[in-house]
Amino acid sequence: MQIQVLKSKIHRVKVTQAELHYVGSVTIDEDLIDAAWLIENEKVQIVNVNNGERFETYVIKGPRKSGTICLNGPAARKAQVGDIIIIISYATMDFEEAKKWKPYLIFPDTNNKLI
Repeated sequence: MQIQVLKSKIHRVKVTQAELHYVGSVTIDEDLIDAAWLIENEKVQIVNVNNGERFETYVIKGPRKSGTICLNGPAARKAQVGDIIIIISYATMDFEEAKKWKPYLIFPDTNNKLI
């Protein structure tokens, strides 16, 4: 049996930009992408702590060490600059493998930088 489990989470980052007139996605500082074991174009779920919105999009690499968290396209309507969001990825794996799996949990500082 295959199940979906939490693969990684970037917990409580601040939205730094929202670009409505852009092809949809979320741009994330490349340092955070690497730390959270994400790859460009990977599907992620975004949870907005400020307003409760939940939606899915995909990852675009942002400049390294920039702290960039930019919601692009229609996602820009789901949050405002300054909102706190959680970025979540999931993986599908065998049930027995999933019991041993340890997700990558990232807790950046208030400037979206790795601690």
